[in-house]
Amino acid sequence: MDTSEDGGRDVTTTKKLDAGPELLTTEEAAEWLHITPAAMRAWRVRGGGPTYCKVGRGVRYDVVDLRAWLAAQRVAGSDA
Repeated sequence: MDTSEDGGRDVTTTKKLDAGPELLTTEEAAEWLHITPAAMRAWRVRGGGPTYCKVGRGVRYDVVDLRAWLAAQRVAGSDA
């Protein structure tokens, strides 16, 4: 395990933090999905949107969950 210091910060700690989930705010997740933050908030109230986490009073979306939700929204085209 690398415990060297880099510019006054512990590289071991930084590597552990970098390996964690990429969490986005409602605004960031909406931008990622190319929709409005209001649509994200409405999905939270009504259900049916991507899975989210409560972090304190804030809402965060894991990019892995956003990708999974988006993949589940695929609709096969018709032959008509």
